[in-house]
Amino acid sequence: MLAFGFLMGLLPAQPCFSFDINSGVSKESGPFDLFKFGFKAYKNGQKQDAVEAYRYAAEKGHTGSRWALANMYADGDGVAQNDLEAFKIYNEIASQGVEPGSEDTGFFVNALLALADYYRHGIPGTPVKVDLAQARQIYFQVASTFGVAEAQFQLARMMMTGEGGTPNVQQAKKWLNQARKAGHPGAMAIFGNVLFQEGQTVRGLAFLTAALDRCSKRDCPWMEEMQENAFALSSEGDRRSAVALAQQFAAGATE
Repeated sequence: MLAFGFLMGLLPAQPCFSFDINSGVSKESGPFDLFKFGFKAYKNGQKQDAVEAYRYAAEKGHTGSRWALANMYADGDGVAQNDLEAFKIYNEIASQGVEPGSEDTGFFVNALLALADYYRHGIPGTPVKVDLAQARQIYFQVASTFGVAEAQFQLARMMMTGEGGTPNVQQAKKWLNQARKAGHPGAMAIFGNVLFQEGQTVRGLAFLTAALDRCSKRDCPWMEEMQENAFALSSEGDRRSAVALAQQFAAGATE
């Protein structure tokens, strides 16, 4: 378990909103009932009620409510955007740890990933400064202990460039390979590019091509550029072989 004691503390006082009298839920309700009320209120667009319910549930120790509240601060969703407050809550979740097999595991893991991102980039104008070594360590914990593909991908990227520690391309390839087997498109693209640069032209180009079928709108541009650059350096025969192999990858053949 990582020990995160940094910037822990109570949330600032917030204005109090009243629950719907017909809901049967009040601030005295149990934490799970408050969480359910908050979730329903959020889905219905009643975000102030959601914030209030999550806050009461969080004060009673409900991890899912803490996580939901942190996300709202991070995104400026229903509250004023405040990365420092989000960091504090994610840090609180991480500091508490999680029991093996606990239903709170997902919240714990996502809190760690959020913290790693904050340490990687810092929060301007706050005490939270860039700490690449800490970010890399958190990604390693999540990648190795929980097998989360996003953590494996981010860890590999840091290892390849030497962020937060010594560069290690071979270890980066290992993590990229695990993440791409789990279906992570970014990991598939970078893994393919590494293979291509190492001379495994067809296989590398095939992974680069297969990744384009899975990429998000945000990530597609850099993957497309990487794939197009590799295509431009390949022979016509290698291109055809790679496209055929990419179709096999898309059909579920991952090796």
